[in-house]
Formats: sequence, structure tokens, C-alpha cells
Amino acid sequence: MRQINIDVLSGLTVSLALVPEALAFAIVAGVAPLVGLYAAFIVGLITALIGGRPGMISGATGALAVVMVSLVAQHGVEYLFATVVLMGFLQLLAGILRWGKFIRMVPHPVMLGFVNGLAIVIGLAQLEQFSTVSGDGSHIWLSGVPLYITISLVCATMAFIWLTPRITKLVPPPLLAISIVTIFVLILDLNVLRVGDIASLSGGLPEFRLPMVQVNLDTLLIIIPYAVILASIGLIESLLTLNLVGDITGQRGGASRECVAQGCANLATGFFGGMGGCAMIGQSMINVESGGRTRIAGIIASLFLLFFILFAAPAIEQIPIATLTGVMFMVVIGTFAWNSLKSIFIMPRSDAFIVIIVTAVTVAKDLAVAVVVGVIISALIYAWNSAKRIDASRRPSVREAGALVYDIQGPLFFASASGFRDLFNILEDPEFVIIDFKNSRVVDQSALQAIEDVAAKYAEAGKQIKLRHLSPDCHSLLSKAGQLIIDSDDDPKYGVAVDYGIKLGIFDSTN
Repeated sequence: MRQINIDVLSGLTVSLALVPEALAFAIVAGVAPLVGLYAAFIVGLITALIGGRPGMISGATGALAVVMVSLVAQHGVEYLFATVVLMGFLQLLAGILRWGKFIRMVPHPVMLGFVNGLAIVIGLAQLEQFSTVSGDGSHIWLSGVPLYITISLVCATMAFIWLTPRITKLVPPPLLAISIVTIFVLILDLNVLRVGDIASLSGGLPEFRLPMVQVNLDTLLIIIPYAVILASIGLIESLLTLNLVGDITGQRGGASRECVAQGCANLATGFFGGMGGCAMIGQSMINVESGGRTRIAGIIASLFLLFFILFAAPAIEQIPIATLTGVMFMVVIGTFAWNSLKSIFIMPRSDAFIVIIVTAVTVAKDLAVAVVVGVIISALIYAWNSAKRIDASRRPSVREAGALVYDIQGPLFFASASGFRDLFNILEDPEFVIIDFKNSRVVDQSALQAIEDVAAKYAEAGKQIKLRHLSPDCHSLLSKAGQLIIDSDDDPKYGVAVDYGIKLGIFDSTN
């Protein structure tokens, strides 16, 4: 029962933090504020009900909003709704095909850079609250009394969040801080920016409607590129949030289920006039740090959003933006991996480089691009390091008189193929050479081509070679060239990532 109470209060806290985010992202995307609020309600509710990780919060996000800007500007909001529907279908397909499991390929240094970059992005976004819009539409920094009041309210909110757990654990710290600071502002009637100053929250229930676009090939060609980008960004951000929340709560799995949930949520929000969304790391961290651990927290947060829209808009519009900024600054402090600042000097230089690059790209570009860049760099570094592991020892054969055996060590693939070719001293080797792959692994077409090249050079020198300890998959590939393959009981069991025939002289996989 206590956990239910905590989840309800945590959900209320999250809903308050969701309001300005949804409004701001709707404005960024160039759509009406209610389009962002409806997205936060529908996406948040569906993912809370069926998502892959209890405790995660989803809604309208900035990463998606910046992609939507040009689509809305060029073609209108109806094309956005159609795109969100297609985006949801693609995400649902990814979940059905269980592509979510590939998130495990994101290395830890990439996660560190992602988390740190995200914290910086969240922090920088809050600085906008220390500015005001001038008559010509440009932003100018606050100064004098308004600046001091805003800073004081932000600091007071952060102080209450820090102090509350040391006094009581019955109320989520952000909720108590927001309540106290808001009451203080109302009593003193301070002239500060409030939620209602951004846009009105009042509205009705979202209504089902088909996007008003022509169903033809031209429309499809317009929305497909945007849908693919939005689906990819949404899944990457959601699955990384899933991992981050899982590390905090000790939960595992659920990646493909989260893909399905995100797909269903965006399918629904597209038909109900929402701008689409994905997991929100900042709000998820608020929920987790407030004690939210079950699906109840996410469900309550979404229902409170709907309640605000229908009934409580005037009251919620009185909340100072400064107090929500203080909450987000505390999220920044809790999200940033501070231990990485120390460990970056003792971890391998390649890992430190990845952390820095991913952090920088996250801040300069966006989260999805940063993760892709980090994974590619990690893969290239791994390939380079693995390529240096290819080696061979030479020894006389025990059974074949006068034969020389090359015992290959290390993986044979595209990056190590060149090094493999350099292992052999063809001119000085005897007439009969055995290449033993017991301690190696033939991985791809480049590896098979390298073996063929070595065999061809031995053939040109009038010498004979045999191959030992190739996998059954290699046997199959080599058999397609019409060659005889002799199976062995202790051959390794692995697959080769290519369907490619090799033309060699004599093959032998016996001991």
C-alpha cells in the first residue's frame, strides 16, 4: 500500500513536470499546445500500461520535435499526424521482429557519453528560463530584480528537493518543492513567468479522426523519410532510457516489448491528434528518484495530465516556470555520471575518446546521431584491436612426414585478412603445408577470400596445402565449389557471415 501511495504522488510530480515540456515541444514543432499535451497523455498512458519497463515515462520530446519542424512548415499538421501513424507502425514492426535486442550492442562508454550529453542538454535547455522575449521576438537575458527573483526560486526549489528526503520520505521531494514555492509566489504575488504564460492548458477529450491527407503515392513519399527518422530516434532514445532506468531499479529485458509499446502509442496518438513521442529520460529520472517503481506512476501521470486539460488548467497555469526549472536542474545533477570525470583518466584511451565524442555530438547534434556515431567508432576500434590479434605458430607435423603446420590464432575477418596473408613464408615452406584453424575463427567473406589467396600462392609455387578444423558452415561453403570436405568430430561449431564458395586444391579437416 505504501508503494502505491508513493507511485501516485510520484505520478503527480511527473505530470507537473510534463506540462511545460509538452507545451514547449509543441511550440518547437510549430503545432498547437494541445497537440503536445494530447501526445504526452496518450503516449504516456499506453507505454505505462504495456511498456517494457515499469517506471519509465514517455511523452512529447524535443528530439522528435526538431525533426517535425520542417514537415509541419512545408506540408501542415495533418501530414504530421499521418507521419506519426506510419512512425508507430514502423516501431511496432521493429518490436514484432524483436529488433529491440540490438540495443545490447551499445557499449558502456557510449552510454556514459549519452548520459552526460543528455544532462548537459537538459541543463542548457533550462537556461532559456532566465531570458525573456523582446518586442521583436528575440530573447534577451533577464537582469536586475526579475533575474534575482528567478534565481532565488530555482535555488529554493533545489534546496527543498535536497532537504526533503532528510526530513520525510512520505512525499516525493519535487512535488513538495513545487507546492511550497508555488504557494510562496502566489502569497507574495511575484511577477514571474508561469505555466499559463506559455499557453493555455484548457481543452476537451482527444477525438479519433483520420489524418486529412490524400492517400496516394505522393503523400507516402513525403512522409516516409520523416517517419523512418522519427521511428529510429524514438526507439533509440526509448531503449537507452529503458537501460538507464533498468540500471537504477535492477530490472532487465523488455526491449522488444518497449518497441511494441512505443509503436502502439504513436499509432494511437496519430489518430487522436497528437504529435507523437517517445521515452523521456528527464521525467523518467524524476519518477524513479521520487520512488516510482510500478506502472501505476506512469498511468497516474497521464491521467493527471488529462485532468489538468479538462478541469484544473487555471490552477496548474499558476505554477512558476522557475520551480520546474529547479526540478530539472536537480535531474541534471542526478543524471550526469560524475564518476566518469575521474575514471576517464584511467580507462583505456579509446573508451575515453568515445565518451567525449558521444557527449559532444549529443550536445551539438542530437541523441540518436550521437549513439550511432559512438557505436560505429566502438565497432571500428574493436575491429582494429581484433585485427592485431591474428598470429600463427609454426611446427613440424606429427603425422605427415616433412609437412609444416601453421597453427592460426585469433579471428580471421575483414580487418585481419591482410595480416593473415603476411603470416606465410611460401617460398621457404616445404612442399606440404597444413593450416590449422583450431584456435581461430573464419568470420566473413574477406576471411574466405584471404584463404583462397594464400592457397593460390602455394599452388603457383607448386606446393600443396590442407586445411584443418574448419566449421561445418565452412564445409558447406567449400563444398559448393565441388571440393571434398572430410568432417571431423572435433570441428568447431560456428557460422560464417557469408555464402561464398572457395576454390582450393585439397581440403582436410581431420586431425
